[in-house]
Amino acid sequence: MAVFCLGEGGVDVSGSIAPVGWSESERGMWAAFRRGEWYADGGEVRASAVRRLLLAPPQAEPGHPARLRLRDVLVTGRLDLEEAVVAAALRLRNCRFEHAPRLDGASLGALELRDCTLPGLSAVGVTIGWKCEIRGCRVQGALDMHGASIGGTLHLEDSRLTGGADLRDSSVGGSVILRRAALLNPRGTALHANRLHIGGDLDCRGGLVAEGTVDVCDARVGGGVRFEGASLTAEHGPALRAHGIDVGAEFKCCEGFVAHGRLSMSSITVRSQLCFKNGSIDVPAGQPALVSRRSTASDLDLSFSGPVHGTVDLSHTRLTLLTGAPGEWPLALRMEGVVYDSLLPQLPAAERLPLLARDPEGFTPQPYEQLAAVYRLHGRDAEARTVLLAKQRRLRTTLPWPGRVWGGLQDLTVGYGYRPMRAVWWLFAIMLSGTLLFTAWPPQAVEPGKPPHFQAAIYTFDLLLPLVDFGQEQAFSPRGGLQWAAVLLICLGWLLATTAATGANRMLRRA
Repeated sequence: MAVFCLGEGGVDVSGSIAPVGWSESERGMWAAFRRGEWYADGGEVRASAVRRLLLAPPQAEPGHPARLRLRDVLVTGRLDLEEAVVAAALRLRNCRFEHAPRLDGASLGALELRDCTLPGLSAVGVTIGWKCEIRGCRVQGALDMHGASIGGTLHLEDSRLTGGADLRDSSVGGSVILRRAALLNPRGTALHANRLHIGGDLDCRGGLVAEGTVDVCDARVGGGVRFEGASLTAEHGPALRAHGIDVGAEFKCCEGFVAHGRLSMSSITVRSQLCFKNGSIDVPAGQPALVSRRSTASDLDLSFSGPVHGTVDLSHTRLTLLTGAPGEWPLALRMEGVVYDSLLPQLPAAERLPLLARDPEGFTPQPYEQLAAVYRLHGRDAEARTVLLAKQRRLRTTLPWPGRVWGGLQDLTVGYGYRPMRAVWWLFAIMLSGTLLFTAWPPQAVEPGKPPHFQAAIYTFDLLLPLVDFGQEQAFSPRGGLQWAAVLLICLGWLLATTAATGANRMLRRA
């Protein structure tokens, strides 16, 4: 026979009897709570009864933990646990809420909502000692967890959040998992996670759909940021805003990642790979597609799955390894100030140079100098000279016409100093021409009585080299058309000497 302990006023202080006036479903919930069992009858329970059960819990039956476990239940009214302290775990599966629960400022041991339907959820500043699961849920309004503190992992996978999610200034000891979730706020922010601190990963793989901006500016992620297979779409503003994010491992927007809208992610720090391999960014030509200025990463992979028609701006970014074949790189690319140590795949300079001509703002010298420095670092000096020669040719197109003419002469004669053998071949060709000319039509002696023996080759050499005198030029004087030939040789000699000196000076400065 059961024995009930009744205190003053006939109240059951042992907790074995549910409060007077509770429905059959609520009494069943009460009894299941004391045994730590699941309660599921497809009925209704009042939010006030759930609150009463959590804030003034009955004693657990011997050998059982007290905890609330509800399945297939409709919660009527509004569940208000603002600033409440709930030691017991709260787990609800396939439940429906009439109104959006309020958990602002509450302290919970654990929270699990699976396959539930809610008009919204307000949990501003909530503290959850262990994990928080909002998995497979349909939230028909905003999920507001601004300033939340979660000791374990935050699970949001497979949930559909109409109104998006707000995780600003929150702290999560484990990972934030958004796999296969749908974050829907087309006219605003789908995920508002500024200054979010995550001990593990931000896992958005496997079919995350975000309509509206995903904003993770100034977030701190101890693990990786994973967007493989995710689809981000923004009608207004960027699809992904990640300025100032600090990532302890890799940041992957690759392997099926699709962005309909630009990615704005300047001043980021990625301690491993920043990857866009087999990803795509869909923006119109001439519009920004990826803006990642003043960033740092170990490895940047730009092997997109198809042409990126918008502009990719990597200005003043510091990398160790830059990966991507020319056919996979964006059609408009800003590389001013980018510093890197290696390039993959290893290709001849002729195949890399067209990439440097894709800057929509025109010629800048630093990308050429950086590419040449990498070739020199890896012992490919000939490729480095090819790059620097291309830089001078691009620079020439920006000069006034006198500079273009002079530059053209330097290019023709000595390749701006990067093709020094051209000067030798020019000298040989001119010497041969002059020798043949003056052998056929030798000049007359200045003093006919005692001329030295005429040597056509030495005479030509005397005319060509301004600072060399073998005596032939002073002893013989051409007449008629030969005078013009001699003047031409003298001019060619000065021109060859001047351009060679200019090129040599440039080479010495580079050395």
